[in-house]
Amino acid sequence: MDLSARKLGLPDRVRACLFDLDGVLTRTARLHAAAWKEMFDGFLSERATRTGTPLVPFDDVADYAAYVDGKTRADGTRSFLASRGIHLPEGEPGDPPDAETVNGLGNRKNELMMSRLKKDGVEVFEGSVRYVRAVRDAGLRRAVVSSSANCRDMLAGAGIEDLFEVGVDGATVAREHLAGKPAPDAYLAAARALGVPPDEAAVFEDALAGVEAGRAGGFACVVGVDRVGQADALREHGANVVVSDLAELLERS
Repeated sequence: MDLSARKLGLPDRVRACLFDLDGVLTRTARLHAAAWKEMFDGFLSERATRTGTPLVPFDDVADYAAYVDGKTRADGTRSFLASRGIHLPEGEPGDPPDAETVNGLGNRKNELMMSRLKKDGVEVFEGSVRYVRAVRDAGLRRAVVSSSANCRDMLAGAGIEDLFEVGVDGATVAREHLAGKPAPDAYLAAARALGVPPDEAAVFEDALAGVEAGRAGGFACVVGVDRVGQADALREHGANVVVSDLAELLERS
């Protein structure tokens, strides 16, 4: 099957496609949002009781999109807490889930997330999988770029790990000391690993921080995937094209 980049809905110069995981390939964004809410609401409730201040729960739509979506656990935790004027010690990556530190809260969120994954499994967006297969058949390079440290497990759980040549995830970000999204570092690392310059690669993202990263990295095209009715915001943050499903790009050709 011989498809050009144009037939994939991309500029002709594109030779590589860099895909976010949660919300683009897999239906795990809702699980992440629920795990963040459970973790933060527990922390905020305990804090409100201790300090005698009103409890304002974590909003799993507005707060999730503004502060944690697309970011590493530590960056997301720190960002949301700062929005509430709360500053905790960083702690250490191995902090237990009950530690009141940035790393401790992040590890608590991860524990809750893994529990939900074991219960609900990993679902994919079939249109996205069809699109990635078309990208593969067209001979374009392919990478997954995710802030999640569980990226590899989720790809395996979804049965799609063989579709990608390179994976840059939360573990890579920590190991290589990369700045998290909205910095473009992780996407630039994926492009380097594929041997393709940014201006010949396309980024596919559903998170506002992710499309910002694509714009900041000087990529050939940033495709925003609108799963929650934020098409205008995706464009404002840097998306060149916005679709509700990646299969739409095949239908446009």
